[in-house]
Amino acid sequence: MKILVIGHSSYDISCPVEEYPVENTKYRLTENAMCGGGPAGNAAYLLGKWGVDTYYAGVVGSDDYGTKIKKEFESVGVHTDYLETNYEKPTSISFIMINKKNGSRTLFNIAGERPSMKKYDFNMDPDVILIDGHEYTASINAINKYPNAISIIDAGRITPELNELCKYCKYIVTSKGFAETQTKMKFDFSNPNSLVQIYTQLKNKYPRSEVVVTLEDKGALYAVNNEIKIMPGLKVQAVDTTGAGDIFHGAFTYAIAKGYDIEKSVRYANITAGLSVQKLGARFSIPTLVEVTNYYNEKFPGAISNPQPEGSETPVPTPSVAPVEPSPFNSQPVYNEPVMNNSVEQLNVATTPQVNQEMRVTPEANLTEPQVQQPVQMGQPNFMNYQQAMQSQMNNNPSEGNLNG
Repeated sequence: MKILVIGHSSYDISCPVEEYPVENTKYRLTENAMCGGGPAGNAAYLLGKWGVDTYYAGVVGSDDYGTKIKKEFESVGVHTDYLETNYEKPTSISFIMINKKNGSRTLFNIAGERPSMKKYDFNMDPDVILIDGHEYTASINAINKYPNAISIIDAGRITPELNELCKYCKYIVTSKGFAETQTKMKFDFSNPNSLVQIYTQLKNKYPRSEVVVTLEDKGALYAVNNEIKIMPGLKVQAVDTTGAGDIFHGAFTYAIAKGYDIEKSVRYANITAGLSVQKLGARFSIPTLVEVTNYYNEKFPGAISNPQPEGSETPVPTPSVAPVEPSPFNSQPVYNEPVMNNSVEQLNVATTPQVNQEMRVTPEANLTEPQVQQPVQMGQPNFMNYQQAMQSQMNNNPSEGNLNG
C-alpha cells in the first residue's frame, strides 16, 4: 500500500516541569526531548515506523531544524520527494511545557507566516491520502488527481480551508475542540444526549463522510450500524500528551489502509494513542506495530489480529469501479465498497437522506455549497452514560459503549 500524507511539520522542544511556572521566576530544567512534530509530520512518521510505503508532502525551512526533520523521516523510510525547503522562512518551532503531575502540555508555537507548498506534481498513485488542512491547494490537487484513493482528514481546528476540504474526504477525524466549535455545543459526559446531538449535527453537516471525534483522555466517538458509540480511552498514567491526536490519526489511517472496518480502526487508533502518552516526546512515544497488535490481541482475544511483518503489507486492491465524473448535486446516491473514496458509506438510518456523488474539484474551481441535506436520524436512543461505558471495560479493555441502539 502507498500512503500520501500532506500537511504541517514543525520541530518540538519539550521540557517537563514540576508545575506551571510562576511569572518572573527562573527555573532550571534537567530534562528535555527534541524531535520533529506537527499533525501530518507525526502521522507520516508513525506510518513509516510501522513499515508502510509513505510519502510526506510539506514545507520546512533551510535551517538545522528542517534538516533534522528530513533525516527523521528518512530514518523510518518515509519518502521525502515532496518535502520542500523554503529559503525565506524558517522551520516552525514549538516549545512545549509538560506538567509532570498530570501529563498535560502547554504549547508555544514560534512561527510567522507559514509558507505553502509550490509544487503539486504528485506521481506515486496513493491508495490513501491523509491531510491536515494546512496545505489546501496541494490537498485539493491530490484528492482530484487520485479520486479512487481513500481520503482522510485530521480536522484539528476550524479554518475556511479545512472546512472546505472536509466536504471531499471519506473520513473526517475531528478533535473535541473542532466538534464543539462547529456545533456551538459543549460535551457533557454526564449527559449522553449532548454527545448524540454533537455527533448528529456533524453528520448532518458532512453526510457523505464517516465521522470520528477524538475526546482526548475520554476516548473517541463514532457510529456503526445506526448506533452512536463511545470508545473510552485507556486507563494509563499520562506522562506527555503531546502528539497523541496526531498519533491517533496515523494509526487510524494505517488501519483503514489495511481494510479494517471503522470500529476496528478506531480501536487500533485508541490503543496507539493511549500507549503513546506514557512516554516523553511525540515521536519518541510512538509504540511499535507489534506492541499495538499484542495489546489488541490480548484485550480482544475473539478478534485476533495478525498483520504481516512491518514492511511487507499487502497492497490495497485496486478498485474495479471507474472514477465518478463531475455531476449535478441532484444525482442519485452511489453505494460501492467502503474502501472507495467515491463511495458513500451510509448509516443505516430510519429515514435515508439523499446523498450526492463525489465531486471532483480543481484548485481553481468555484466551489458551490451542496444543497441542504435531510437530517440524519440515528434512531431512538437507549442511553448509556459515560460512566457505564467506562465500566464496560475490563482490565483496561478499550471496548466501546453504545450511546443509542
